[in-house]
Amino acid sequence: MLVAELRSKSFDKPDDTIEFPLLTAKLVEVGDFTVGYVVHQPGWRWSTHVRPTVGGEWCQARHVGVVLSGRAEIMLADGTTFEVGPNDVLDVPPGHDGWVLGDEPFVQLEWTGVHTFIGLHSGRGGALATLLFTDLVDSTTMAATLGDRAWRERLSSHFAAVRAALDRFGGREVKTTGDGLLATFDGPARALHCAATVRKAASNEGLGVRVGIHVGEVELVGGDVRGVAVHAAARILARAGEGEILVSEITRALAQASGLEFEDRGTQELKGLSGEWRLYAYVSDGEFLT
Repeated sequence: MLVAELRSKSFDKPDDTIEFPLLTAKLVEVGDFTVGYVVHQPGWRWSTHVRPTVGGEWCQARHVGVVLSGRAEIMLADGTTFEVGPNDVLDVPPGHDGWVLGDEPFVQLEWTGVHTFIGLHSGRGGALATLLFTDLVDSTTMAATLGDRAWRERLSSHFAAVRAALDRFGGREVKTTGDGLLATFDGPARALHCAATVRKAASNEGLGVRVGIHVGEVELVGGDVRGVAVHAAARILARAGEGEILVSEITRALAQASGLEFEDRGTQELKGLSGEWRLYAYVSDGEFLT
């Protein structure tokens, strides 16, 4: 019989600390999750104190957490604003600004967004990115078997696990795609480690997931990514089987320097893209990056 392991850490001895003007975030890693204790001092505002460092018109991190004390106002990119305070549970989407209200520090616990908070650069024009697409296999059949309510709960749990993996390995969620998700990374090794974590979590939930990864130049438009590379990553995903992490040749070439292993899946045609593409399946995860 398997015995669950108790994991406990203290913010008094954090694994990492992030500091910006008027903001401190203490981070602890517990299993596959990162939890942040974030303190925003009076007068703090994202566009004033963080944007000059990370760039971009809006904060592109997704924040999920609970407010412990103080009050703040959030403004979304469409101009919608809302005020939050103690005991409010937040799910703030990418594309927002935020600032502290009053003379009391705004303190929250956050378990999604704390890693990506400082790693996002919106940039201008073209940029090289590692694109990761995920998709659940036979989700329609499973939804019919479980029923709508149970399926929604299973899907919600799956997305929570995916977002925890993104946060752990420095991925940025771009958007959901039905039962899947598109994310970007600053390098293929982290994307592959993230994919392996997502695959394991899905298997533990009784779900089959497939992943497609490609490195290419994209155009960053607000919180979205555009370009041929995005289409290529989506087509690679479509070629993957259940439990398979399929990558392009350039992705394999860049990731092999990190000691990762792949199996050749041969050359294939990708719908709408010229020429033949050699694809590889990621088969060995090695040691996770930290």
